Amino acid sequence: MAVFLLAAAASAAGIGVRSTYGGHAAVDEPQYLLTALSLAEDRDLDIADELAEQRWRSFHDAELPAQTAVLADGRQVSPHDPLLPLLLAVPMAVGGWVAAKAALALLAGLTAALLLWIAVRRFAVPLPIAAAGAALAATSPPLVVYGQQVYPELPAALAVLVAVAALTGKLRPPAVAALGLAVVALPWLSVKYAPVAAVVALLGLIRLWRCGRRRAALSLAGGLGLAGAAYLGAHRLIWGGWTVYAAGDHFAASGEFRVVGIQPDYAGRSLRLIGLFVDRGFGLAAWAPAALLAVPALVWLVRRRPPGAAVLALPLLAGWLVATFVALTMHGFWWPGRQVVVVLPLAVLALLCWLRSAGRGPLLAAGLAGLAGVAAYTALLLDGWAGQLTWVVGFEAVDNPIYQAWQVLLPDYRGAGPSLWARHVAWLLVVAALACWGWRSAKRSRPAAGQPPGVEPRSLSMPVKGAHQ
Repeated sequence: MAVFLLAAAASAAGIGVRSTYGGHAAVDEPQYLLTALSLAEDRDLDIADELAEQRWRSFHDAELPAQTAVLADGRQVSPHDPLLPLLLAVPMAVGGWVAAKAALALLAGLTAALLLWIAVRRFAVPLPIAAAGAALAATSPPLVVYGQQVYPELPAALAVLVAVAALTGKLRPPAVAALGLAVVALPWLSVKYAPVAAVVALLGLIRLWRCGRRRAALSLAGGLGLAGAAYLGAHRLIWGGWTVYAAGDHFAASGEFRVVGIQPDYAGRSLRLIGLFVDRGFGLAAWAPAALLAVPALVWLVRRRPPGAAVLALPLLAGWLVATFVALTMHGFWWPGRQVVVVLPLAVLALLCWLRSAGRGPLLAAGLAGLAGVAAYTALLLDGWAGQLTWVVGFEAVDNPIYQAWQVLLPDYRGAGPSLWARHVAWLLVVAALACWGWRSAKRSRPAAGQPPGVEPRSLSMPVKGAHQ
């Protein structure tokens, strides 16, 4: 409850900072809020009347950029999946944009609380370490920022944690149902989460099958198949394509799948494998240095393979690869880290599992780095409340000595030249050193709770066929 309240309060504090200088909600946020308003008042997804009546004026000062294409029947449907507006429909109707953002802050609190519960109950992380880690992660960027930004990132992270809680438990019928609902919810929050949903679903099906619960596995597969067919059918009917982007003004001429890019340079995008960590403005470590410790933690996880390792590692890998190779850019008109928020709690869980047995040195490093993230958010709030920056524009000018010191060392992947490549190679070496640290620490790790010394825990959380659930 303490972590829930802390996370919710920290996220809610960000509501007082404008999204851009032109509005409290900006970029994609007005589309989500207008759709929520349409669902609450009109019981449909058509926002043509809300656009015509300029219902955005309460939260956006300037004219809205065009995002919707006028369909053949005159409708204008936001090119964003509708589950987030559905979640925000009642708050939007009751208290407008402030209540909608407050509802997201409550979801941020719930996400932090569930992360703590999973760490303790599923991965045997000591309560003090788990509570401190969950609290620091929930009050550091990017999780705390997306705890009030009107985007599907935080609800998607919550759905992934629900799936992890189910997969690492006994998978009784209620847990199987929760797993299925989480998998179905992810693409309805955004189609970009479909690969993560597919990996989570596959893990659940494999576990059920290996446990001898063939009927449950077939039922889950059948239910997910029907849900997938319904998803595609609804999108053809409502948006006129296989994805919501078919109704987007930007893709009316070029086609919905151009959202991935026109002639994408996948070799160039591979720089994001490191850039998502260390880019000067949009890297996770630029604002939360503790993100770098996910590297040794994940290597430790792969090396030790404790129960539940694959449940953390594989969805995290899927989300990171989508952010690297599928997303149009990692530099966008949004707060940094948006593309990986969906799987970031899994990295936090991996880090907590590593700290459980890594000794005092990593614990101290993680604590100090975590506090640096909290300090970064505090500086952002102070400057944001004073009107000196917004969540989308000007945030890199924050009055934060830690970030300013980092700027000298971090590469700017929006630039080019020898300076970029020198920093890129240097950080490749740093990441390699962190990976070696994690690999070496796996040999020195103490056994997990309940594991006799010298016995390696079984990989994944999949019992052998016939074993007790």
